[in-house]
Amino acid sequence: MIARFEAFVTGITTCYKYIQRIKSTEMVELGLKGTHAMCLFFLHHNPEGLTSAQLSALCAEDKAATSRTVSELRQSGLVTSSSEKNYRAPLTLTPRGETVANRVDELIELWVAAGGSGLTPERRQEFYETLSLIASNLRNHMEP
Repeated sequence: MIARFEAFVTGITTCYKYIQRIKSTEMVELGLKGTHAMCLFFLHHNPEGLTSAQLSALCAEDKAATSRTVSELRQSGLVTSSSEKNYRAPLTLTPRGETVANRVDELIELWVAAGGSGLTPERRQEFYETLSLIASNLRNHMEP
């Protein structure tokens, strides 16, 4: 049990460390922060818009961090909404935001390909199903 715990935590922590490093490095080249990547990703793939609360849940970030990120993206001219103050107003990408989000998608494709190189489609599917199950089990255990 202890060896499984060590392997799991070490593997997840190492992956997370490199994901953070990749996001930071790549986002700096776009004049953004690593925290902006996931917001741009989810807004790009939800063109009807998302509220800050929805973004917070999708990005697995607290509401205050998401609010700061959205504010920075608005100031950069990448995100807009029908209301400047309303937490419930859907946020959408501006045309410039769409351009940047397209580049983020290209980078994500590169990251995913590099991270999954050497996996067969069957192993990849099994991995993601397993990871999803573990995350769900931990969520259910911590949030009964």
